[in-house]
Amino acid sequence: MEILAYLDTYNLLLVTLCGLLGLVVGSFLNVLVHRLPRMLERDWRQQALEFLYPEQEQPAQDTYNLVLPHSHCPHCNSKIKAWQNIPLLSYVLLGGRCGNCRERISLRYPLVEALTAALSMLVAWQLGLGWPLLAMLLLTWTLISLSLIDADTQLLPDVLVLPMLWLGLLLNAQALFTDLSSAVWGAAFGYLSLWSVYWAFKLLTGKEGMGHGDFKLLAMIGAWGGWQVLPLTILLSSLVGAILGIIILKARGQSNSTPLPFGPYIAIAGWVALLWGDVITRSYLQFAGF
Repeated sequence: MEILAYLDTYNLLLVTLCGLLGLVVGSFLNVLVHRLPRMLERDWRQQALEFLYPEQEQPAQDTYNLVLPHSHCPHCNSKIKAWQNIPLLSYVLLGGRCGNCRERISLRYPLVEALTAALSMLVAWQLGLGWPLLAMLLLTWTLISLSLIDADTQLLPDVLVLPMLWLGLLLNAQALFTDLSSAVWGAAFGYLSLWSVYWAFKLLTGKEGMGHGDFKLLAMIGAWGGWQVLPLTILLSSLVGAILGIIILKARGQSNSTPLPFGPYIAIAGWVALLWGDVITRSYLQFAGF
């Protein structure tokens, strides 16, 4: 009994620490999600100008990265002080308003922090202390970032997706989540499955049904969990995407032809499949009588 009590206390401490870490990381993710697409856009514009006008000297751009300029209010441009940037707590203390101009702060900021903390705690509770926990936390934070960026801009930046794809393969070279062979085939099948759907849809309709980033994102999920997680990921993402997509379009009063990002659904489904794929599959097979 004493051992069980110790283990319960130990797990509770681990989950709590991961939750606090998640709050801090969630605050950073708000910055990443807001700034990374703008950083890429500035870089693309600069490259295009240099290509189109190679003889013309381009004006220097102001520093804009994940660190500079310092966080500031989008309404009055006042610098956010350290005590005003404490995850969740500052939002509550400030009453959801800027400490200088008193304009409302978007509710999205504390929600992202709370979501990151909650999912980090869930991962810690599920995996316990070890290398899989550290790896899965990193993947979880990346999937949150990609989902929000895709929802905002319909972009899934290679600068996030491709390093995580390779990291999944490298980790599984040590069989952290699956064997290397399954991871390689998972990356290949993940990419080719959506690539095939994309081209079939385009040949039949003349339209693009999804972005190329979706192929890479599913390949990334396959690299982490192996080809075994792909069927459940595709099934869940399609189901959730169809249901939520209809709800979102109806709520916005938009037509069914309005493009919606598919990346968040792949991210959600892949995350669920990585953590509970075996349990869900076994439960379904038992329910179906196999």
